[in-house]
Amino acid sequence: MRNRLIGCVIALVIFAADQWSKNYVTKTLGIDRVGDAMELLPIFDLRFTRNFGVSLGMFEATSPEMRWGLVLVTAVIALVVTVWMLREKLLGDILALSLILGGALGNIKDRYELGYVVDFADLHFGDFRPFLIFNVADAAITIGVVIVLARAFFMRDKDEQEVDDLMNSKAADAAESK
Repeated sequence: MRNRLIGCVIALVIFAADQWSKNYVTKTLGIDRVGDAMELLPIFDLRFTRNFGVSLGMFEATSPEMRWGLVLVTAVIALVVTVWMLREKLLGDILALSLILGGALGNIKDRYELGYVVDFADLHFGDFRPFLIFNVADAAITIGVVIVLARAFFMRDKDEQEVDDLMNSKAADAAESK
């Protein structure tokens, strides 16, 4: 139960950080029109853009029906991630899922209220951009997915064995105390 609570808190922190950063860039700094930019470092700019699509700008919503379809699909995905996170026992998986959930909620809020997702983080090396312009939510989702995949491919058996060992140990302790 404690791990799940930690996951919920992390999801809320990611959501809040995403919304705060978007508000800071657009309202406080005034970078709120397509093309507006501010160089922070030679390799990092704040550059406002509207993302009407989903991951990597795919499936751009070109009509109100598509916009609401994306809101619905991403809300269903967020619900599935929430249920998965609340049923998960392993802290590492819960943490990864909380990153995905917090990021998804931040982007869903944008799309619901604005019709697009605010992106502003522009990492580049000269004209080379290894990533599209992104936001805190996108970074959290990406990191969460990478962790889930890494744990699924490289750590799952070990974690399951640890859980089994712990459960067997508790069962043995309970049997001895009778």
